[in-house]
Amino acid sequence: MGLVGEAVAAPSMHNAQPWRFRYSRASGTFHLYADLERSMPHSDPDGRALRLGCGAALFNLRVALAKAGFHADVVLLPDSDDTTLLAQVRTAPSDTTEDTGLTLLEPAIRRRHTSRYPFADKAIPENVRTALVDAAQREGAALSFPESWQTRWVAELAEEAEARNLTDRGSEQDLARWTRIGSDEADTATDGVPEYAFGPRKHGGRAPMRDFSGGRSVADRGTTPFEDTPHLAVLSTDGDQPVHWLRAGQAMQRVLLLATLNDLATSFSTQALEWPDLRWPLRDPRTGSGQVQMILRLGYGPQGPATPRRPVSEVLVMED
Repeated sequence: MGLVGEAVAAPSMHNAQPWRFRYSRASGTFHLYADLERSMPHSDPDGRALRLGCGAALFNLRVALAKAGFHADVVLLPDSDDTTLLAQVRTAPSDTTEDTGLTLLEPAIRRRHTSRYPFADKAIPENVRTALVDAAQREGAALSFPESWQTRWVAELAEEAEARNLTDRGSEQDLARWTRIGSDEADTATDGVPEYAFGPRKHGGRAPMRDFSGGRSVADRGTTPFEDTPHLAVLSTDGDQPVHWLRAGQAMQRVLLLATLNDLATSFSTQALEWPDLRWPLRDPRTGSGQVQMILRLGYGPQGPATPRRPVSEVLVMED
C-alpha cells in the first residue's frame, strides 16, 4: 500500500478523509495538514473530529514507518502561525524498533473496517480490555469501559442526539454531503460512506448506531435486532485543545488496531459528541473529569466492508 497508502486507511468522521501530506525527500520529513475543505461546519464546528481523524492517519503512518524499519520523530502542531499544519514527522533508518508494538499492529491496518452490524452478546475477556486500556495510555489518553447503568445512559444520549439530527437542517446537510446512495454513486465514490456500508436498520436493542440514511430510502436495506447491552468504551483526554484531539486520534487508532488483532469488530458512536449539551454528561460520573473524545462500540461480529479511499496521488505532494 505504501506509507501514505497505509496512513489514509484510517477512519474519519463520515469518511471525509480530511488530510493532506507533504513529503520532503531531502530531509526525509512528512508534514500532515488538515484539509479544511473537508470539514463539517455544523456537526464539527471547531474541527475536533477532523483532528481526531488526522491523528488516526498519523498513527497509521507511524505504524507503517516502524514496519519499514524507520524511526519517526513526531512533533505535533509545529508551527503556531499555520494552524492547518498538524504534525511534522522526521524519519531516519533504525536498526531496532523502539516500539515493537507498532510493528505488530501493521497487519490490522488493512483488516480494520467499521462494522455497523449486530455483535454477539459475548463478553470481552478482561485481559483484552486491559490491553486496550494500556494502548490508549501509551498515546496520552484514557480508555474506560462503563458499567451497565452508564452504558444505558450513553445509549440514551446517543438516541437523543440521533433524534435531533433527523430534524436538524445542518446535520442533514453534512450527512447528505458525505453519504453515497444509489449503486452508481456508491460504486464509484472515493470518499464518504456508501450505502453498502450503512449496515441494517436497528430493530430493538440499545446499540448506539447512527442511521446514515438520514431517513432517506435505501433499496434492499432491512432491519435486524442489535445487542441489548453493547460493549462501549469511552476515550478521554485531560484537555480539550487541538493537541489533545490529535493525541486522542492516535490513541483511538491504536485501540482500534489492537482490537482488530484480537478479532474484535469495531464501530463508533459520535452523535452525542456533536451536541455540546450532550457531550458534557458523557464524562465519567465518578470523577467528573476528562474530556470525552470518542465512544467506541466493540464486540464479536462481522467486520464491515471496506469503504472507498482517495488515491494517494490526491493527498500526497512530493518535494525534492
